[in-house]
Order: sequence, then C-alpha cells, then structure tokens
Amino acid sequence: MIHPTAVISESATIGENVTIGPFCVVDDNVTIGDGCILKSHVVVRGPTRIGKNNKFYQFSSIGEDCQDKKYAGEPTELVIGDDNEFREGVTVHRGTIQDNSITIIGSRGLFMANAHIAHDCVLGDDIIIANNVAVAGHVHIDDFVIVGGATGIHQFCKIGAHAFLGAGGIILRDVPPFVMVSGQKNIPQGINSEGLKRRGFAKEEVLEIKRAYKTIYREGNTVDEAIEKLAESADKFDGVALMVKFLKDAKRGIIR
Repeated sequence: MIHPTAVISESATIGENVTIGPFCVVDDNVTIGDGCILKSHVVVRGPTRIGKNNKFYQFSSIGEDCQDKKYAGEPTELVIGDDNEFREGVTVHRGTIQDNSITIIGSRGLFMANAHIAHDCVLGDDIIIANNVAVAGHVHIDDFVIVGGATGIHQFCKIGAHAFLGAGGIILRDVPPFVMVSGQKNIPQGINSEGLKRRGFAKEEVLEIKRAYKTIYREGNTVDEAIEKLAESADKFDGVALMVKFLKDAKRGIIR
C-alpha cells in the first residue's frame, strides 16, 4: 500500500507487499525489498538498496549525503540487509570515495530512536544500537554487539563480535570481541558472559574466553605477549581465535 501523499521516484524499485505511509519520500536509485514498511515521514535517498522486511519509523532519514566536508557529490551507496527495525529519527548516511564508497548494515538489527550511523560504517548482523548513539564514519561493528544509549564511537574504531558497550561512554579505541565496557572512561569490565549464554556458547568455551580476557587485561601483558600466550587456546577454541585475530588486526590500539 502506498499512501497518496507519498512521493516515489519513477526510478525507484519497490518490492511486493511494501507499505509506504503518509508523506514519505523515496528518491531516485532506491530499491526497497519485499515486505518493508515505511510508516510516515520517512526519507530514503539513493543510491540505496534495502532488503526484505525492514521497518522504518517516522522521521528516519536513510541514505542521505554524508556529513563529510570532503564529499563532493560522488555516487556512493548504502546497502541494508533484511529484518531490521529503524526507530524514530534514525539517520544512516551513504559512503565516501575516501573509503569503499559504501555504508553497509547487516540483518536483524534494532536501531533505536535518534541513533546515527555515519558514512562508510560496516555493521554486522543482530546488532542493537540504543537511543541517541552516535557512530562516526568508517566504524566497523561486528555481529551481536549491543551499544548502550548516548554512546559515542570515534571514527575508524572497530567493535568485536558480542561486545557490550554501556550507556553514555565515549569509545576512542577498538573493543575486542566479547568484552564489556562501561563508564565515561570505558574501562573494561570483564566478559559479556550473559550474552554468550543466551547465544548458546558452551560453558568450556566461555571459561576459555574469560581466561583470555585475564591474559589480555589482568596479567600485565603487552598485546604481543598476550597474542603469544593465547596461541595454544586459539587453536582449540573459536572464541579465543576471534579475540586473537582482533588483537592482530587492531589499528588504533585496544581499549584498556
């Protein structure tokens, strides 16, 4: 169903069973997959490709030009997966040619009211972004991450899978997988154990991840020393291997 007050470009591709509510705008070069819902006053700019069964609440702005002064109107893109929910006032911007010209959002995410996802971000699946979170440009967030309300994430940071970021923090460095951080200084607070239990991690693997956390944060090791000490465990446990890979790839240094 398309409301008569909605403005839809002739070049837009609209899938089956899509609902576009009052005063929505769908721009040129936009593809909206089957079963999507645009409630009202939603703006989607192109080039943007949206998968199936996504829901956009009022006043969300999707695929707009980025807020980077270097951006000069180049044709960049936004790609969104399936089954996401974008609440009131969420903003998501396309990429820039300074990176890979694309912003990517995976599937089954929840983006709460007034969250902002900037240009060139790459977000995985099953992510929860709470109210008023600001994610700067070029940030990578892996699967199953939860970001508490009013958190700011500095550009180029990486957040590892299953990490939990407490409300109101400022993230200036990379956060390894499984790690839970909180407070203004974002001091690591241990492993996101409850989240791992909910996602079916075996007890033995959770224990090894906790041991890896202690090796990284509690024993006074440098990152290189921690990588060396975790090598044997990483060969046996996928979770530890994920942490070791993250440490090796971290460009900004990890949060301490």
